[in-house]
Amino acid sequence: MREWASGIRLSAFSVIMLSLVVLGAWVLVPTLGTFIDQRQKIAALENSIQVSQDEITALENERERWSDPAYITTQARERLYYVKPGEVVYLIDNDIDPAALPQEQAPVSDTLEETPSDWMHQLLRSLTAAGLSDTAVVGE
Repeated sequence: MREWASGIRLSAFSVIMLSLVVLGAWVLVPTLGTFIDQRQKIAALENSIQVSQDEITALENERERWSDPAYITTQARERLYYVKPGEVVYLIDNDIDPAALPQEQAPVSDTLEETPSDWMHQLLRSLTAAGLSDTAVVGE
């Protein structure tokens, strides 16, 4: 190692140039970090502006729809169940298929039940199988 290091000859010009490169890097690295941080903030703000413009467009379209008398009539009929004079409206209650309704939970039993297997043996088998496994299983 000493022989290798003794073979390196640095001139004064090389030392000055090396120190200028180090000084330049020392000055530019924080500036570059600030520049990257500002570019990220600008991109986030531009994205926020785009989202706001999309919301404004959607609200303007909604306002235009509400200026249409046919749309107002349709909304009043659907939301408030308004009818025109002489119309008969039939509201159907519980029109869902009974099979599609969620089943009620059975009451919790007061009696204790024993499991048909030894849980300690299953726990140890599970732990050893997990520890000796070659591949990891990704949970869904």
